[in-house]
Parts: sequence; structure tokens; C-alpha cells
Amino acid sequence: MVTRVGILETHIDMATLSETKEIDAQPEIMSKVKPAPWHDEPLVLNKRSFHWVTEKICGIVEGKTPIWWWWCFIIALFVASFTGMGLLYLVSTGVGVWGNNNPVNWGWAIVNFVFWIGIGHAGTLISAVLCLLKQKWRTSINRASEAMTVFAVLCAGIFPLFHVGRVWYAWWLFPLPNANAIWPQFRSPLEWDVFAVSTYATVSILFWYMGMIPDLAVLRDRATQTWRKVVYGIFSMGWRNANNHWRNFEMAYLLLAGLSTPLVLSVHTIVSFDFAVANLPGWHTTIFPPYFVAGAIFSGFGMVLTLLLPLRAVFGLHDLITQNHINNMCKITLATGSMVGYAYSMEFFIAWYGANSYEGFAFVNRAFGNYWWAYWIMVSCNVICPQLFWFRAIRENIPLVWIISIFVNIGMWFERFVIANTTLSRDFLPSSWGYYSPTIVDIFTFTGTFGFFSVLFLLFLRFLPLMPMAEVKSVMPQADPHGGKVH
Repeated sequence: MVTRVGILETHIDMATLSETKEIDAQPEIMSKVKPAPWHDEPLVLNKRSFHWVTEKICGIVEGKTPIWWWWCFIIALFVASFTGMGLLYLVSTGVGVWGNNNPVNWGWAIVNFVFWIGIGHAGTLISAVLCLLKQKWRTSINRASEAMTVFAVLCAGIFPLFHVGRVWYAWWLFPLPNANAIWPQFRSPLEWDVFAVSTYATVSILFWYMGMIPDLAVLRDRATQTWRKVVYGIFSMGWRNANNHWRNFEMAYLLLAGLSTPLVLSVHTIVSFDFAVANLPGWHTTIFPPYFVAGAIFSGFGMVLTLLLPLRAVFGLHDLITQNHINNMCKITLATGSMVGYAYSMEFFIAWYGANSYEGFAFVNRAFGNYWWAYWIMVSCNVICPQLFWFRAIRENIPLVWIISIFVNIGMWFERFVIANTTLSRDFLPSSWGYYSPTIVDIFTFTGTFGFFSVLFLLFLRFLPLMPMAEVKSVMPQADPHGGKVH
């Protein structure tokens, strides 16, 4: 027994000695390794105060309306009238005023619908997914992204609504009791779109509005005009900055973020089913859902950059939308653009590996057929341009980033055009082949939606806070109870 105790004590002494030597050796090893120091980039630059953040964001709404805003608003309103006139002419004359023909029965309507729905995806990703992942850098850009989502979905809804032809019967798409006992065809992916997009629009509006309630209360308390006090007072819903208000707000925000996250995947997946469930070469493929989701996030971040970079310059928001924010957005654009490029190459591989002559012809025709020019515009904008974001010098060149973001939007529109029209224009029978060209009504109606989007976004800038003040303040050093020190 004594021997065993002695052996055990010896082992303990040796272990203690070994640990002591290890501890003594650590400083020497660390002096040789010299790890690079890690510095977190501040999300608000120049050590700004809470008061400065409030004044900066509220000043955009409370200040005198700039002359440039009026010019932009008038031009946007004029361009938006193109859509109004185009739709009025369409309803009074018939869908034949569009360029749709046999075999291209969808034309620009489905292309524009998928384009606008895709743009709206970045807002949900930034607000919901990055919120759940605790990405603090989202705070300066999430409000504008959410607004962009809501307005893009409104633009998208125009096209399927009027594409039905007899727009006054569009309510038949909803499963409402009626005298004729006519029910929607629930096996149709176009019917799935109705439920997916309406759910997405509802949740996005709720998320956007609920996040603004504390900021609307701030504008209410600062307002000097009676109409502002009344309007902001109504929409702030009696917010008094109480502890239970914040507790309920944070719980509701978290629940809506959890509810919105599946929508990031489900909405564009269902939109992709418009094509994927059709038994047509070039469409009938299982790669479409992830391919469409990646493309939607890609185009959405492209539009976020397109909108926020000019606003950053005009309103002097360099301390709130920092280079770090731009770097992160560029990197996400690069990642999703690379996914889209991979999907393009996989489509050709699947067509070759499947050894289906019709499928193979569809993709050869896509790259070298009658719409070859659209295909190579798509590849140039969506695959080649984003690769420039590998270079820090490019990411820090703000005008160049803005130009690339515009090319991303152009490329993503052409992607939808190529998918829809190359397959339909070349049917199984050569006798059915045709060529689609948009009419002036198509062009005016689509161009006008950019005006409609711009009108809504300009009104948002003028009357609602561009950034969530409380969330921006929460990521500043002053909000840390430990003063930014590690404990």
C-alpha cells in the first residue's frame, strides 16, 4: 500500500514538474511565433456619440427637402407613368400588345417577375439570417434593404397579375368560395407562387414596420409639426421606451427573424418550380432551386450596393456605412456569384452526362443559338465581373464597386431572359420554332417599374428613418457595459 502511494506521489510530482516546464516554455514559444494582433474594425467610425447618431439619421427626415430629391422624384414619377400607361393599354386592348407568341407564351412577364422577386431577397437575408447569425455589421444596412425588399415585391406582383389577361378575374387565384365552384389548380406552380409571394410580402412588411416602431417614436417626440406628431404617433403605437416594450420588441423581432429565414429559401425555390416542374429541356432539372436562391441573393446584394453607395455619398454616411460594410457586401456578392457560375457549368455537365439529345441541344442552343448574345452578356456580368471583388483595391474603389453592382443587376435580368426564352423558342418540333422580340409596350411597362420602385424608395428616404438608430447604437463601444474591455 505504501509503495502504491509512493508511486502515485511520484507521478503527481512528475506531472506538476512537466506542467511547470510547459508554463515556463510558453513565453519563449510565443515570442518566436509572434501571432498577428486581431483588431475588430469599428462599425461606427470616429468615436461618434449616441446623440450624433440620432441627429444624423433624424436629420435626413427632419431637414429641408433637397433640390436633388425633387428632381429625382419628378423623373421617377414620370418613368413610373410608363407602367401605368402600358398596363392601361394592355387591359383595354388585350395581352396581344405584348410580344408573347407561339411558342414563347411567357415573354418578358415571367422574366420581370423573377427578376424583381430576386432583388427582394437580400433584405430578408440581411435582416433575418444575419440577425440570427449575430452579424452586427448588418445594423447600418438592414432598414434600407428591408424597404428595397417590400418595394421590389410590389413591382414583381404587377406582372403575374396582368399576365392572366382578364385581370378582373385575378382574385380567382385565391381559394375563395364563389358561385361557380371554381377552385384554383393547386398542382400548378403558378398557383404556388401566389401563396409564396403573398406570404413573403406579408412577413417582409411586418418585419420592416415592426423594426421601425422605436425610431418612429423618436421622430414623434422630436416632431415640431402637428401632422408629423399625429402620423408618427399613430404608427409608433404608443411606444414609450419602457423595459417591457423593449422585451416584447426583441422577442417579436427574433420570432419574425426565425419565420423569415425559411422564406429566404422557400420563396425562390417555389419560383424556380415554375420552370423545373415543366417537362421541357433546359428547365426540368433539380439544380434549379439552389441555383435560383443563390442568384436571388446575388442580385439582391447587387441592388443594395447600387442604392446605398450613392446615399452614403449624398448624406455623408461614411461613419455609419464603413468600408468594412462594403467589403462584406462585396464578399457575399463574390460568393453567391461564384455559386451561380458553378451552376451554369453544372447545367452543361448534367446535359452532357445525361446523354439526352434534347437536353444537350437546349444548352448548346443557349450558348451558340439565336440568343447567344444574351447568354454571353449573362456570363460576363454574373461570372466574370464579380471575380474582381477578390482584390482589395477593387473593393475599396467605391465608384468601381457601384459600376460592378449595376452589371450584376443587368446580368441577372439576362439570366432570367435566357432561361425563359431560349427553351421556349426552340420546341421539340422544328416547325414550332420561333423568335421572341419585345414590343414597345413590353419595354415601357418594364422600364416604368424602375420608376415605381424609385418613387417608393424616395418617399421612404424622405419620411422614414434610413437606419435603425437603436440597433446602430447597440454595436457602438458606449453600449458595452464593460467599456469594450475583455472580461
